[in-house]
Amino acid sequence: MARREFDVTTEVQRAAAAVRVDENSASAVVEQIAEEAPIALVYNGVPHVVIMASPAYLEDLALGFSLSEAVIGSIAELGGIEIVPEQTGYSVYLSVPPHRVEMIAQRRRNMTARTGCGVCGAETIEQAMRDVPVVATPKVGGAQFVTRRAIVDAMKQLPALQSLNAATGATHAAAWANLDGGLQLVREDVGRHNALDKLIGALAAGGVDTAQGFAVITSRASYEMVQKAAMAGIGLLAAVSAPTALAVRIARGARVTLAGFVRGERCMVYADEAHRLTQSEDWKT
Repeated sequence: MARREFDVTTEVQRAAAAVRVDENSASAVVEQIAEEAPIALVYNGVPHVVIMASPAYLEDLALGFSLSEAVIGSIAELGGIEIVPEQTGYSVYLSVPPHRVEMIAQRRRNMTARTGCGVCGAETIEQAMRDVPVVATPKVGGAQFVTRRAIVDAMKQLPALQSLNAATGATHAAAWANLDGGLQLVREDVGRHNALDKLIGALAAGGVDTAQGFAVITSRASYEMVQKAAMAGIGLLAAVSAPTALAVRIARGARVTLAGFVRGERCMVYADEAHRLTQSEDWKT
């Protein structure tokens, strides 16, 4: 599947005239601002949803959304992706099995989503609060655990890899770290859900084993972020900010290890029913 190239300087950020005002003066400046565009996902010719997102890594976004929102069950069900530039955004055409399109029609979710909407188009409580799979627990004999050091180190590395946010100050990031905390992959977007979907799509496209690492996000851990992580088989989600109570309940039920307030040398662990974290002195320092 050919991947579309994009130009960061002209598509995801733009120069804009502004006036910088402080207590002593006002001066004309040129600022870099993040671009935001409507991205229409169309399955087998049937429009499904429009997502407001940063117009980059659209293949990753479309695949990640399709997986995390259960439009498809695996990357094997994706026949192809075609990206068509429109006057004000992009249409992404995806080829999927016919029965998947029938499911889309039944859910009646053809509507516009706000930036990074986590329950894009859900019309009922049941649709929003769908069943979340239990993420496989590491086998006791060969389990690989994650240390506090790995989690905090991964978060510390992330700002230097957020090039779009460094230029604009307007985007979230989702990153993939190996079990030692080394960042392997980063995706940015104006929406936190979009950033995670892009990461999920990139992991799936690259055939990455999600049991061999964890995800790091620069936002709060809302319940949709935990849902998406579980749908992708990600067993550990580390967030720079707090989770919600619902996110903690879902994480515990899905056996997703959830850490919040990952800042400096500290973090708060809210769920670890699968015992992915080391039980050692490392967590007491």
